[in-house]
Amino acid sequence: MRILIVEDELSIANFIREGLVEEGYAVDVADNGKKGLQLALDYLDEYDIILLDWMLPGLSGIEICRNIRKQNKDIPVIFLTAKDSVDDVVFGLETGADDYIRKPFSFEELLARIRVHMRKQESQPVIFSTADIEMNIDKHIVTKNGKNVDLTQKEFSLLEHFLRNKGKVCRRVGIIEKVWDIHFDYDTAVIDVYINALRKKLDEPGKQSLITTVRGVGYKIENKE
Repeated sequence: MRILIVEDELSIANFIREGLVEEGYAVDVADNGKKGLQLALDYLDEYDIILLDWMLPGLSGIEICRNIRKQNKDIPVIFLTAKDSVDDVVFGLETGADDYIRKPFSFEELLARIRVHMRKQESQPVIFSTADIEMNIDKHIVTKNGKNVDLTQKEFSLLEHFLRNKGKVCRRVGIIEKVWDIHFDYDTAVIDVYINALRKKLDEPGKQSLITTVRGVGYKIENKE
């Protein structure tokens, strides 16, 4: 899952980014309004949620939200701001924001709100499965033949991306955009390292790998009952 943070206070932006990366999200950060809007519009179909400061240099969060809503009516937008009057809250929500969290806030509260909005966006079940593998997104658990499989955050995110696109070829560029971020090197071999790690944890000796390599294109997980 990929999140955009538009926040000019670097200490806050880094605090949020580090926490979300630890939770397995791919995160991009913009430190001013113009950059934030550009990233939002350039990658609008890739972001799953946008965290947006109200008061930004160059372009306000309100203006960014209005522009986003002209292009995409569904992506969740959460305002992060010190403004706390009822009129401010109403104005922000009427502009098109889905939620509003006042500064200062705890990371746990922000994470809970992100998860709530992502669940609302889900058109797919929170449990994915293929063959003897099952993934429960809400509980953050992967099992094989009913036994828990210990995955790192990044391995979990990578497997989630494959299972959400079960039966389809996942191109390397798409994997980067959903599991890593815009600063990641597209030619890196890190993806292959994580694929190999997943195979070691999920495959059975002597049997075909759960994750199939499509040479020159990417990878896929077959849709198996």
